[in-house]
Amino acid sequence: MIIDAHQHFWNLEKVAYPWLDPSFGSICRTIEADELEPLIRKAGINKTVIVQAMNSYEDTDYMLKVAAEREWVGAVVGWVPLNIPGVADKKLQEYAANPYFKGVRHLIHEEKDPDWVIRDSVIEGLKILSSFGLTFDIVGEFPNHLKHVPYLAEKIPDLRMVIDHFAKPPIKEKQMGAWAEQFAAAAQYPNVYAKVSGLNTAADWHTWSSEDLRPYIDYALTHFGADRLMFGSDWPVANLAGDFEKVWEQTNQAISDYSEHERAAILGGTATKFYGIQAES
Repeated sequence: MIIDAHQHFWNLEKVAYPWLDPSFGSICRTIEADELEPLIRKAGINKTVIVQAMNSYEDTDYMLKVAAEREWVGAVVGWVPLNIPGVADKKLQEYAANPYFKGVRHLIHEEKDPDWVIRDSVIEGLKILSSFGLTFDIVGEFPNHLKHVPYLAEKIPDLRMVIDHFAKPPIKEKQMGAWAEQFAAAAQYPNVYAKVSGLNTAADWHTWSSEDLRPYIDYALTHFGADRLMFGSDWPVANLAGDFEKVWEQTNQAISDYSEHERAAILGGTATKFYGIQAES
């Protein structure tokens, strides 16, 4: 299967997204499955993973409803209050019964405390998440959050985690530096994965191409290996710096020299195993 392991939907009439204000331009509106479907059909993508865009049950319930209605949705990454372990446990008992619910994410970068994810209460919540066999998407951004990944990996070795968007490396500045050191440190842990996603919005929005992305994807391949990397479009956020088609084409161009196994893993194999996505019978 070919999988887009990171995309979003939001209906502004049904769910509140306070972070989504007019500064986001063209994506500050209701964006739903009917818009994405022709794009993934054209690209030959079989399944997608809808990822939470708000720390709310309403957003999670909305995503699960969409998943039940669209055969091409393979998984949902939702939300529970990880910092309130007892409540998280009870809610996970409910959500884990849904076959589409595969993991949890929290908008860490929206928290005022840059160390939120390593609070004792959150660690306890993540241990509970791990006990359900569910995954954790880390939306932490460099330089505030990537450095915490090794700590999480050691504290909760059974929790499979994936770093969204490579934690936003300094692509626009064409630098590696401290990001590269922290990214490599995170890769030392076999329970940590990374998404080849959201890189276009970390580059120059107007001029980026596969040449800008390639050094960072190559670096990730060296340290994680293809079996811990997965493609995600980050649509519709991707539209801030291009569109779905450009992200798909330029990412494929960036990995065109990889082996057949490596490309197959990045474009679907890794996500299939990580999220436990089932093929159509």
